[in-house]
Amino acid sequence: MAPRPVRAVVDLGAVRHNVAVLAERGAPAALCAVVKAGAYGHGAVPVAQAALEAGATWLAVAMVEEGAELRAAGIGAPVLLLSEPPASSMADVVELGLVPTLYTQAGVEAAAKAAVAGLRGPNAEPDAGLRGPNAEPATGGPLTVHVKVDTGMHRVGAGPGEAVAVAVAADELPELVLQGLWTHFAVADEPDHPFTSRQWARFGAVMAELGGLGIRPPLAHCCNSAGLLAHPEARGDLVRCGIALYGVAPSPALAGEADLRPALSLRAEVSYVKEVAAGEGLSYGLRYRLERPSTVATVPLGYADGVPWRLAGAAAEVLLGGRRRRLAGAVTMDQILVDCGDDASVAPGDEVVLLGSQGDERIDAWEWAEKLGTIAYEVLCGIGPRVPRVYV
Repeated sequence: MAPRPVRAVVDLGAVRHNVAVLAERGAPAALCAVVKAGAYGHGAVPVAQAALEAGATWLAVAMVEEGAELRAAGIGAPVLLLSEPPASSMADVVELGLVPTLYTQAGVEAAAKAAVAGLRGPNAEPDAGLRGPNAEPATGGPLTVHVKVDTGMHRVGAGPGEAVAVAVAADELPELVLQGLWTHFAVADEPDHPFTSRQWARFGAVMAELGGLGIRPPLAHCCNSAGLLAHPEARGDLVRCGIALYGVAPSPALAGEADLRPALSLRAEVSYVKEVAAGEGLSYGLRYRLERPSTVATVPLGYADGVPWRLAGAAAEVLLGGRRRRLAGAVTMDQILVDCGDDASVAPGDEVVLLGSQGDERIDAWEWAEKLGTIAYEVLCGIGPRVPRVYV
């Protein structure tokens, strides 16, 4: 079957470059590459492998199933689960050698029960994240866990007082090893927002209270990509980088804070060209009216592929022939139209860039996000499974 003339090109060299930049920025803290949601639409396994080759020593995912995908690909590095898994999944956590985040007493009990149930499987040793990038998980032994503190984001995690109790409970059980304590910054992408400092102070107070009890987890970590770029004093022992790994700034306010290279471009080929008279309307609703006779190009991807329907009303553009061209009319499920004006040279097979560079022009995920009133993360994660990923 001939390949579809649509592709998301993922530059793994850019991923490696970004990892090296972030690892240097975060040193001496270790680097955790966040590859949840299919590595933000880039492809979890290829990105994880590239990140580990370039200096990351940890990986992080949202769900047990995502960890299973990495293990099935032969990746043996430590994998942190960013939310407490349900009790019904804890046996799989142990068998796969994943590192669960805990923040409830019930979670501690479920983790301990799974660890002693004879399902021990491979598991990372307490210092696994400080070993080589492709360190094999150790076999058997206690289950390594991290405890999350809710310092003010109020999504998941135990409040400071309860987090101490959860950490103490995990530390006291011989079948568990309390390796890490962490929190997540809510507004680190707003560099001047004072709340990050308050979160950092609350986290420090929990660490101090545990220290007074003789408990010091080897890995304390707070920083996401924005935290690392804007608040390096909070880097701790491990930094968890997601969006910056893919060469995208966490927010426009942090653009240019590091030498990051975008790893993904979304490309397609013109499938059909026609000349349309002035005054005619294009696509559903016929709301886009041509002011002059124009060349209109059809491109075979649409909102089912991650090109948001709302782009049509936001004066969005694509790159074709090294020039910006207006997206013309409503985005449909499988196709878009491009107004090429009086350029009669456009032909089927010409490359169209929706995200990425062509000639001297560039369209990035934040350009889409600002037109749509969203964030670059959603743009990248929205590129659908019908779009083949091509790795270079």
